[in-house]
Amino acid sequence: MKNSLKTGVQVLQPRRLPDFSRCVKLKYVKLGYHYFISHLLKLCLVPVMAALIVQASSLSLDDIHQMWLQLEYNLVSVVVFSATFVFGSTVYVMTRKRSIYLVDYACYLPPQHLKADHRYFMEYAKEAADFDESTMEFLRKIMERSGLGDETGAPPSMHCFPPRTSMAAARQEAELVMFGALDTLFASTNVKPRDVGILVVNCSLFNPTPSLTAMIINKYKMRGDIKSFNLSGMGCSAGVIAIDLAKDMLQVHRNSYAVVFSTENMTQNWYSGTEKSMLISNCLFRLGGSAVLLSNKSGDRRQSKYKLIHVVRTHCGANDKAFKCVYQEEDNVGKIGVSLSKDLMAIAGNALKTNITTLGPLVLPISEQIFFFATLVAKKLFNAKIKPYIPDFKLAFEHFCIHAGGRGVIDELEKNMQLSPLHVEASRMTLHRFGNTSSSSIWYELAYTEAKCRMRKGDRIWQIAFGSGFKCNSAVWLALKNVKPSCSNPWEDCIHKYPVKLNL
Repeated sequence: MKNSLKTGVQVLQPRRLPDFSRCVKLKYVKLGYHYFISHLLKLCLVPVMAALIVQASSLSLDDIHQMWLQLEYNLVSVVVFSATFVFGSTVYVMTRKRSIYLVDYACYLPPQHLKADHRYFMEYAKEAADFDESTMEFLRKIMERSGLGDETGAPPSMHCFPPRTSMAAARQEAELVMFGALDTLFASTNVKPRDVGILVVNCSLFNPTPSLTAMIINKYKMRGDIKSFNLSGMGCSAGVIAIDLAKDMLQVHRNSYAVVFSTENMTQNWYSGTEKSMLISNCLFRLGGSAVLLSNKSGDRRQSKYKLIHVVRTHCGANDKAFKCVYQEEDNVGKIGVSLSKDLMAIAGNALKTNITTLGPLVLPISEQIFFFATLVAKKLFNAKIKPYIPDFKLAFEHFCIHAGGRGVIDELEKNMQLSPLHVEASRMTLHRFGNTSSSSIWYELAYTEAKCRMRKGDRIWQIAFGSGFKCNSAVWLALKNVKPSCSNPWEDCIHKYPVKLNL
């Protein structure tokens, strides 16, 4: 009977207020706080401006006339003030930092006959190096977990049996990528090669004589007073270093164009030994390169895509483990390869932490900086167990171009920086479509975002690159308009297929 009463009669309970700590989405509270703090100065200026307007509206014609007479009687003071103002304005205009604009860029698109899918890679590895079955199984597992698809490209030397590893073959690869990207860049911008005053090329593992910069100057018959730089041995983060160097040069040389070309050369850097730490790079690196046109001409702002805001560079080479975590050396039988340490991810994490400590105050809204400072003080003074506040970089950037060095790198940054799958989509898809193209990968990622028509005026872009040494470098850009994909966008023929579903 009691059970029937319980089931048949609704038991009335006193109503309670909802638990706001559970039902209110704190991210929206945080977002509101961010907007309030960010616009606090403007909000404070509103009553000040209102008071000034009220005061000005109460002035009569006699008051205005009296003010004018006082200025006439103090003519010397007015002249001195005016001269000081003009002099100060002139000094400011002459010494201020020049804005650096990214007019356009181009990424090399490997043709279909240079495609290297998983099956071809395994066949090449078997024929080229005569690996034993255990080594082949290791390569197979790495390829399955790599995040690379079947559309990546390999140089002509890797489409020959036996492979051609001569200096001539390496030059052929360099010319193919460099001239392919530069031809596209000059055609899309209508800038003549002789108008370029600064040229920076970075390639870590292939440094012939004459240099790669000399090869470009000779090909395009560039002018004799061009400032050329060839960066080597600086790893996958060298693209940002090259941008930083070009930026510094553009601060010195007025009304100039700078071209930055980033690539890596695979022909002479295939590892044919059996050391597992050296075999990983065989699986990840693929053919690619990017050419970027920068300008400090104010007249180029209208046609430019982006403006360079910050470059922050971090070098951890003083630490022995960091210095040796990506290391080119000979194995025990004398075969040269690039060894990747097991501590690589931890070292990359520490380098990133140092980098964002410098970058944070430059880009984070004041609300995030207050949060961080408050938790830091509370941790020091009250409770050592309080977790330090991790700034939300999603409030500082709309787009993230994380170096496509491998699936593990992207996974770790997505997790530790609390990014959404959309934020790392460009990096994952670039790794899938083009592989690890070294220092140029961040430009393939930017091209992906443009091809998806996601870039809007005012959007901020964070390019993050890691490299041997060990280095972590960041470049921050501001979109100057709603950026449409260029006709030469490397994703043009396949963007409709992406994003693809990956087995993570």
